[in-house]
Amino acid sequence: MTAAHLLEVIPVEECHALLAGHEVGRIGVIAEHYPLIIPVNYGMDGHTIVVRTHPGSTLGAAEHANVTFEVDDIDRTTRTGWNVLVRGLAEEVGPHHRVELVQRTHAVGVEAWAPGEHGSWLRIIPQSVSGRRIVRGQLPWGVDDRAYL
Repeated sequence: MTAAHLLEVIPVEECHALLAGHEVGRIGVIAEHYPLIIPVNYGMDGHTIVVRTHPGSTLGAAEHANVTFEVDDIDRTTRTGWNVLVRGLAEEVGPHHRVELVQRTHAVGVEAWAPGEHGSWLRIIPQSVSGRRIVRGQLPWGVDDRAYL
């Protein structure tokens, strides 16, 4: 007998805290008529997601587009975990923006793990944020879960 798992909705403020506590997520864009999901390094400027990337298909598809951004954490042993999904508008940050915005974006300090040129900066302005968590349920009172495999 094992405890059932439960699905919980994560409050928005906790979603923001979970986003702030990680540095790798996935951005989803439509590129050449197909969904494209790419792992990226990111940081947070308040509730805005900052991605440092290279010029190419991700940046081109994301510029002034609706995108999704997802971060998760799982424990395969306990089959528990959480995910946060952000839907928002992506915008490349460049010299046409206010100096303060460019400086604030760069100050987030995102360092790309992948090799190569990563001199382009993308901001994802959230339109909606949602999260879910799978947690272990409770066995009935008096049942010792150590007795079961």
